[in-house]
Amino acid sequence: MLSRHPIAQTCLTVVLACGSIAGCNKSDSKNADKGQAATTASTPGAAAQSDAELGVVLATIDSVDITVGEFQDRINRQSPYIRARYTSNEQKREFLDNLIRFEVLAQQAKSEGFDTSPDVVRTMKQVMIQKLMKARFENGIGPDDVKEEDMRAYYDANTAEFNKPEEMRVSAIILAKKSDADMVAKLALGEKGSTNKGFRELVVAHSSDADSKKRGGDLRYFNEASTALPKEVIEAAFTLKKTGDVLGPIAASGGTFYVIKQTGHRKAVSKSFDEVKRQLQNRLYREMRTQAQKDFVEDLKGKATIRIFDDKLGEVQIDTSADTASGGHGGHGAHDEHMPPLPAHPSAGAPIDSPKSPETSPQATPETH
Repeated sequence: MLSRHPIAQTCLTVVLACGSIAGCNKSDSKNADKGQAATTASTPGAAAQSDAELGVVLATIDSVDITVGEFQDRINRQSPYIRARYTSNEQKREFLDNLIRFEVLAQQAKSEGFDTSPDVVRTMKQVMIQKLMKARFENGIGPDDVKEEDMRAYYDANTAEFNKPEEMRVSAIILAKKSDADMVAKLALGEKGSTNKGFRELVVAHSSDADSKKRGGDLRYFNEASTALPKEVIEAAFTLKKTGDVLGPIAASGGTFYVIKQTGHRKAVSKSFDEVKRQLQNRLYREMRTQAQKDFVEDLKGKATIRIFDDKLGEVQIDTSADTASGGHGGHGAHDEHMPPLPAHPSAGAPIDSPKSPETSPQATPETH
């Protein structure tokens, strides 16, 4: 099988098949021993095949064999639509030709030294890390490992998140004189203040509060217990029935006068523990998984001999020109060096793998590990 290649060759085939790590089909074979035929390569629903049957050689390219097991594994990774196009022996031969084409290109690339290219080595490391993290955590901590008492404790400590009072949002024209407030109120209650644009223009022209004036008079959301605004203004705001209603002038403590317009309204929210239990379970599960990943990495770092030369960082030159922002040298962005995302648990409702790049043509080069 193709597994006879050294690990750099494996990386090389991944790069050629996928173009880059971002576009690669990240499906992993369940076969742990690449030196044996993958029994999981059998067609779903078909009779189980023995190792001997899966090990039957379909083609040999120099010293590399393509077996029934590998062929099935490669073709069964495609979408059902693609698989349906390879049912006859003639069509299977077409797919086999693609595998052969892929292999001869990989061998030529290796012979020309591309297997030691920094980009290829980096991609190999990324694929290995991805497989490592998946193997370590895919069947590790699951949502069911979150204890109910922990969910209850989180709920009790964060009741404000799940139980929120009614909130109002208004824009205001704030004035210092009653006569000015009466005049502006008439304008705001008329055609001028009927539109948001018109009301904002009144704010700019007449409001004496520099802070809210910068926001077009917006006072943001507040509830009836808020102390951020005068009590008289809060009480008046909660008498407004619908968005767009205008009220004023309102005499407020401190000798100021407000003309307000409702711009938003949030109903009170009250969710019991049972209503948010599933949400809390998934949240705490993700936190547990993230912490487990961090602990795993920190443990590895603790076992490694690491020397950091901070005084040499000044010698690093960063190219900030626009043409490197999306790829930089070698076509890799800054995200390439980040830790791959921790695989999600199936029961959490999130996919285990990153989105795959579908192969839409029978001539597409099959992915090979």
